[in-house]
Amino acid sequence: MQWKGRRASGNVEDRRGMGGGGMLMGGGLGGIVLLVIMTFLGGGDLGDVVNNMSNTGGQSAAPYEETQQEKDLADFVSVVLADTEEVWTEEFKKEGMVYKEPTLVLYSGSVQSACGTAGASVGPFYCPGDQKLYIDLSFYDELQSKFQAPGDFAMAYVIAHEVGHHVQTLLGTSDKLNSMRQNLSKTEFNKYQVRFELQADYLAGVWANHAQGMGVVEEGDLEEALNAASAVGDDTIQKRSQGYVVPESFTHGTSEQRKSWFYKGYKAGNLQEGDTFNSREF
Repeated sequence: MQWKGRRASGNVEDRRGMGGGGMLMGGGLGGIVLLVIMTFLGGGDLGDVVNNMSNTGGQSAAPYEETQQEKDLADFVSVVLADTEEVWTEEFKKEGMVYKEPTLVLYSGSVQSACGTAGASVGPFYCPGDQKLYIDLSFYDELQSKFQAPGDFAMAYVIAHEVGHHVQTLLGTSDKLNSMRQNLSKTEFNKYQVRFELQADYLAGVWANHAQGMGVVEEGDLEEALNAASAVGDDTIQKRSQGYVVPESFTHGTSEQRKSWFYKGYKAGNLQEGDTFNSREF
C-alpha cells in the first residue's frame, strides 16, 4: 500500500507507556458485553475475556521507547485512519448523514477505555462507549507470526474492520444488537453477533474499494487483506487452538465467510449491499 508522505489523521491518541490502571467496568456488565462484541479476534466467551481484562489491573506504567518499526507502524495506521475518514465522510454524505470521526488510541500492554481495561492479548477493538479504536501495535507482529497474515494491507484491513464497527455504532446497529442479548440464548445471540462482525468485514471491504480508487492499493494488497480475513475466522482459530471446531460458539464467522463478506464490500463499494442480518446466505 502506498502510504508514505500522505495525509495522516489528527484523531490519534498516543497512550503508549502509560499503562491501563485498575479495572474499570464503566456501565457495568453491559460495557464488557459490548467490548466482547467489538473484539477483533473473538474465539472466547465472556468469562474468558473478563478474566483476561481483570488480570491487567494494577499494572504500573513501564518506560516506553518507540522503535523505528513502531514509529513506522504508528504513521501507517494514522494514514489508514485518514483514508477511512475520507471514505466514510463521502459515503455518509451520499445518504444525507454526517460522519463523526472516531479516535484511534495507540497503547502498549494495557489500556483503559469506556468499556473496561483491556490487555494487548484482547487484540484490536472498538469501544462504542467512547467511540474510540484501541490497538497495541505489537499485534502487527502477531498477525504475521501467529496468524500467518503478513503485509501492510493486512494491518490496514484490521483498522478498517474496527472503523466498520464505528460505522455500525453511528447507524444504530450496535445498540440494536446489544439489546438482543437479554432476549436470546447465548447460542442464538452468537448467530447475530456473527452477522454483526461479518458486516464490519463488508464495511472494511467498502474502504478497500475506495482505497483502490485512490490509487494507493498495490499489487498483492487485496490478497493480503483476504488472507488476514481468512486467518482470523472462528473455525481456523479454534482448529489451531484446540484442534476442533464448535460452530455454535462462533462469534465472528468462518474464514470463508469473513473473506466472502470483505470481498463483497470490495466489489460493491457502498453501504447498500452489506445487510448481513437479512442475507439468505446463512
